[in-house]
Amino acid sequence: MASVDGLDADSIFNSPCMGYNFEDLVALPAPASSDREVDLTTALTRNVTIMSPFVSAPMDTVSEARMAIALALMGGIGVIHSNCTVEEQSRQVDMVKKWESGFIMDPFVLSPNNTIADLDRIREVHDVSSVMITETGQMGARFAGVVTARDIDFVEDRQTRLIQVMTPKAKMITASEPISLGDANKKLIASKKGKLPILNEGGELVAMVTRSDLKKTKSYPRASLDANRQLLVAASVEPRLSELTRVDALVEAGLDVLFLEASQGDSKEQVEMLRKVKKMYPSLDVVAGNVVTPRQAKPLIEAGCDALRVGMGCSTLNSFEEAVAVGRPQGSAVYHVARYASQYHVPVIADGGCNSSSAATMALTLGASAVMFGSLLAGTAESPGDAFYHDGMRLKLFRGMGQMEVMPEHLEEKRYSQGGNNSGVKRLEGGYACAVVDRGPVKPLLMSFEEGVKRDLKRLGVSQIPELHEDLYAMKTRFQVRSAAAFGAARHGGYA
Repeated sequence: MASVDGLDADSIFNSPCMGYNFEDLVALPAPASSDREVDLTTALTRNVTIMSPFVSAPMDTVSEARMAIALALMGGIGVIHSNCTVEEQSRQVDMVKKWESGFIMDPFVLSPNNTIADLDRIREVHDVSSVMITETGQMGARFAGVVTARDIDFVEDRQTRLIQVMTPKAKMITASEPISLGDANKKLIASKKGKLPILNEGGELVAMVTRSDLKKTKSYPRASLDANRQLLVAASVEPRLSELTRVDALVEAGLDVLFLEASQGDSKEQVEMLRKVKKMYPSLDVVAGNVVTPRQAKPLIEAGCDALRVGMGCSTLNSFEEAVAVGRPQGSAVYHVARYASQYHVPVIADGGCNSSSAATMALTLGASAVMFGSLLAGTAESPGDAFYHDGMRLKLFRGMGQMEVMPEHLEEKRYSQGGNNSGVKRLEGGYACAVVDRGPVKPLLMSFEEGVKRDLKRLGVSQIPELHEDLYAMKTRFQVRSAAAFGAARHGGYA
């Protein structure tokens, strides 16, 4: 009979006095099969599946539309931060949703009597190059033609009416409904045109497909898409009832997943907000958090959350000079919350502590369905903000959303001042701001991470993330705790 080596997760994490981070543990290898292709498809929430378990943190130095588009194309999902106006956050969500589509059901439409200046305003706000022209300037009206960038780029008089520059319907190739997306794409390819309007029997515009979307689909076959073949996108809001108008605007813009943003998720305000949002939008998946214990997770699951965000006191932006007094080591937090939430089929997102592919693999091995990156993505080309040079290094700013320098004035007053009585009191920051080294485009960085995670899953003898969790709860996955010497050797490229 073969001896069982190492310890199961219950034996490690139920020790009475120890808490573990991801790098404190090493998983023992299992029989591997080189002919099994690893599939990183995972459940982000109860109802939303992504093709890769990578999520960008909702921080104003990490996630806006460019980052969300890049993550979704790579199979993950980006969470648009809320440190901006409702209109700006909704615009960022709209930019992601309109970047790639199947049937475009709401293209930008103008009438023949609109001017080039009207189109310029649309291009400035929404970064589009073409508009459909209908008789009334609305979807569902009789189709008249199209105006593209090449029609207007060299027209000096921007008050010229669109009827004078548009390509009329008679010179265009169109398709009639009903038609499948596959057939529409074939017709578009055969036409060698950039746009294919879809018309009903009355010649009215009902949809559109584009060549650029076909090229994007070919270049990114594993992109995270919704049922309409648009990129998935998430956004965060603070769990306050006054933010319900923000939620309305985000849903109108096409939001797929809502994140409730709070460092301490087990609060009366978050539970109330969660119940209200789920009542208003039953089909909208809501991620609650942050939590680190099953006791914190319980009221949120009962209130109807569709996923949990786990992490407190483990961020890169916590003080390097002193340990946090409230929180939990991330490995222990992920294991205990994920084990509890799995009874209710609620996925867990590990938020913090994942700055390497090995740490990301350990988070998934301990029960997380996805991992959230902050500092790792802050230095990439797609993160908001400009790069700067210091001591010969190209850097970008990275800061937590609790920083006073980024907190909106009205929010700072509500959160830290009691009726103005504390306005003169010096307030302590909830984290640190810093600069991170510029890492270039996000695509090669995530590809490297993905390959690292796939390599580790093969070593564990599994080919899917659900298999990883099954082995964990069946106590098949075995672990050992690293000694200080083993930890140091592993960090410096030695043999642990």
